[in-house]
Amino acid sequence: MGKIISGLWLTVLLALAAPATAQNQQQPPTTPPEEVIELEVGEGVFTTFNVAVPVMPTPQAVDTPAGNTQRLGQQVAEIIVSDLRNSRLFQPRGPGGLPTPSFGEVSSPNYGVWQGVGAQNLVQGYVQANGDGSLTVGCYLYDVGGRTQLTRQGFNVPVAQWRRAAHRCADTIYSRLSGDTGFFDTRIVYVSETGPPNRRIKRLAIMDYDGGNHRFLTNGQWTVLTPRFAPDQRTITFMSYENDRPRVYVLEMGTGRVRPLVPGNYQTFAPRYSPDSRFIVFSMAVNGNTDVYRIPVEGGTPQRLTNAPGIDTGGSYSPDGRQIVFESDRGGSQQIYVMNADGSNQRRISFGGGSYGTPEWSPRGDLIAFTKIGGGFRIGVMTPSGGGERVLTGGPHDEGPTWAPNGRAIMFFRGASRGNLWYVEASGGGTRRVATPLEGSDPSWSPLNPN
Repeated sequence: MGKIISGLWLTVLLALAAPATAQNQQQPPTTPPEEVIELEVGEGVFTTFNVAVPVMPTPQAVDTPAGNTQRLGQQVAEIIVSDLRNSRLFQPRGPGGLPTPSFGEVSSPNYGVWQGVGAQNLVQGYVQANGDGSLTVGCYLYDVGGRTQLTRQGFNVPVAQWRRAAHRCADTIYSRLSGDTGFFDTRIVYVSETGPPNRRIKRLAIMDYDGGNHRFLTNGQWTVLTPRFAPDQRTITFMSYENDRPRVYVLEMGTGRVRPLVPGNYQTFAPRYSPDSRFIVFSMAVNGNTDVYRIPVEGGTPQRLTNAPGIDTGGSYSPDGRQIVFESDRGGSQQIYVMNADGSNQRRISFGGGSYGTPEWSPRGDLIAFTKIGGGFRIGVMTPSGGGERVLTGGPHDEGPTWAPNGRAIMFFRGASRGNLWYVEASGGGTRRVATPLEGSDPSWSPLNPN
């Protein structure tokens, strides 16, 4: 019986035979606010929080390169609402249809007004232009029924980064009410695609997790695949078909310099970083055999980690850096294996029928996401021992999972020849499309942005 290869790696493996062409926060509460609602979605139970987010006033309307501070106060509130809604843990309202507080009411809310509109939690804030050209966005969270302030933060950012202040405020709300880390002040690097199937132009692109601040990192001269963020966000690694050979490169974010990971003409692909950003684990084809290797990000001599007949690829580190999950067809079909970081104790963990590919370890360490192949392509999760397998999406062509930094959500791409980015909760639930200017594939979710 022939081997089934996921679409993410099919192009790479064909290339091995023939070249291709073409931000001090208070501690979370020990108990949630009263009057929360629990929703059962799929196999997950979500506690949702009722939150009102009115327009954020400004002490003085000032024109900035990003717009007038009055308008920015509405846009910041809109982003916060969108972020909270995207998490499916919140039932946010606003800013439209809600009373607009005065600047003085930001730190002293009129609780009677907000009780009258049925708000259980209230997010208020302000947008202020500073003399040095920066913006300050204030972010306050109140328990309306208890008439208490739960937390407050102030974010001072360059004007061009006003969206970051909104995302950071949303992360503050998420963290204070849920007790978990937020994931809104993050970025996605992915492959932006355009053109007909036989002449696809694939460029590296980067954007905020919600599609804002989009820009391209490559010009489309060479086909690119599988970009991955370094945990320290100083570099991005990816594979390119430059000079008709699959080869892993490293892009330095500060300088824009691009360099090959491994010198020479070896065919290399499937790169991923170690949690400390010191190493990249990748696959390399040598003498007809494809194995998993490890190399320092700065370069050096690759260390071979696997040595089995067939194709070993798709390595992903556990968050403690002690283990690596990878895929291999050594047993006759494409399956998921786990090994120690030095290559020892290799063992298969997928036994659910069909084939498996593109494994990625959750930042929480509790799950491994994968592409399930058989009757289509779907996104699933299992424990590191192979138990508790669950399929999260319905396909027909969903693959390439990447985890949110808090391990609560997964982004992936949907579509074989014309893909788009989608999002699903790891505990189960409905999918949501992520806006991109063009078609997209191969997403990689960054950690939270540094303050």
